[in-house]
Amino acid sequence: MTKTTDPAAPVIIKKYANRRLYDTSTSSYVTLEHLSDLVRRGVDFEVRDAKTGEDLTRQVLTQIIFEKETKGEGALPLDFLRKLIGFYGGGTPALLPAWLEMSMNSFAESQERWNKALATKASPFGLFEKQAQTNMQVFESAMQMFRPGGAAEARPKQAEPDTGQNAARASDPLSLLQQQLAAMQAQIDALGRK
Repeated sequence: MTKTTDPAAPVIIKKYANRRLYDTSTSSYVTLEHLSDLVRRGVDFEVRDAKTGEDLTRQVLTQIIFEKETKGEGALPLDFLRKLIGFYGGGTPALLPAWLEMSMNSFAESQERWNKALATKASPFGLFEKQAQTNMQVFESAMQMFRPGGAAEARPKQAEPDTGQNAARASDPLSLLQQQLAAMQAQIDALGRK
């Protein structure tokens, strides 16, 4: 009998009390390495407790990271881990998860651009310059949020008439970073109002 499932629906993985993981799409038991492979391939899945139906996806993804870190495949610097732990239970800013997600998305997009450039044998120097500008803009925006009154300063300003001076400022990496940070702050403000 062929299963008819919605291709847009996430794959359901059932986790049993004996820690075994069962992939309902393939009707087979799987390992954390299999789930890690699904993540790398971009397959959306949910891990559910087989008995209660509780969503265990976050815990299992964290477990995969733990396994990778203990096997010497660590990608997380010690200082990052210490700071991340420090946010737990200490009045974690509500912006941290969104900021981490935005940063990882930005990193993934950058990696994709690099891979495309390398595949087409394009000069990497233009990419270096663009990435440095983007990094500076993100850094400046983040720093602006932590300054007193920085959130107000980071808000986008009304468009000014295009003069030669404005064009020169627009090409300045610091100005570009400030503009991107202002746009990000406006998005954060809009989300906060919802």
